[in-house]
Amino acid sequence: MLRRLSPVQPDSFEFTPANLEWAHVQMSKYPEGRQQSAIIPVLWRAQEQEGWLSRPAIEYCANLLGMPYIRALEVATFYFMFQLQPVGSVANIQICGTTTCMICGAEDLIAVCKRKIAPTPHTLSADGKFSWEEVECLGACTNAPMAQIGKDYYEDLTPAKLEELIDAFSAGQVPLPGPQNGRFSSEPLGGPVALADLQGQGDPLNASAALARDIGETVKRIDGTEVPILAKWLRTPPAAADDRSGVDTAPEREPRPSAGKPADATGVTEQEAQAASAARPQSDREPAGARAVERAEQKDDAIDR
Repeated sequence: MLRRLSPVQPDSFEFTPANLEWAHVQMSKYPEGRQQSAIIPVLWRAQEQEGWLSRPAIEYCANLLGMPYIRALEVATFYFMFQLQPVGSVANIQICGTTTCMICGAEDLIAVCKRKIAPTPHTLSADGKFSWEEVECLGACTNAPMAQIGKDYYEDLTPAKLEELIDAFSAGQVPLPGPQNGRFSSEPLGGPVALADLQGQGDPLNASAALARDIGETVKRIDGTEVPILAKWLRTPPAAADDRSGVDTAPEREPRPSAGKPADATGVTEQEAQAASAARPQSDREPAGARAVERAEQKDDAIDR
């Protein structure tokens, strides 16, 4: 399918400070000169910020990564997860139209979208809150027909139920994701036939729906405030004593012998304790005599018991 940029484009794009910090962290995962490898997550973050990928956003990401515009455009137009047209300010409803969902009534759901949102896909509703599109298999075939709204799945849909969901989202509510017909997850419609005695125990929602309920971000766009940015690979270890910086930053405490005892013939320290397991494979790097010491210690332990 040929994918083109929207004829209507904003004048400019720029990451928020939080998203720019996030993008720099993604770039730091790759060696110097290889920052272009971060193009997919950086484009995705730009889409999360605005809801869709505009030409200024694509060019901004290309400049950030030091790559030609055409290379960033190739990625954006290749992957269908990137929206090249404006989407609804509340949600872009993705109706699964592949075989199972089609047989179970996806076309009726699409008819609802055409009537309540817009006659054609990738078109904003009159109030600008919604857009819709038909997508390929979303992997919830047992719960067909279904749709992805925001980050979550709404399964076992009927046309009437989809209309209710759209009205609820429009009113500022966030309906609970998951099966919409009372099913727990993907068990048979007549009820579970395996582990049936466990039915009704624990959380009434399956793990996915419970997580969506607890997080509450079904249609919230990522803005950098969700979780702290972790970049353990950027942590600089203390400098060695001979790094000629004029400051000895090496830890004052050297590794201690295991269990506070003097290092034995193996030279093993607390940080390098050998595993006392007969299943451990031989290693060429293993200190000479380590196995004999282990066997002796294991024998001593057995006698002590």
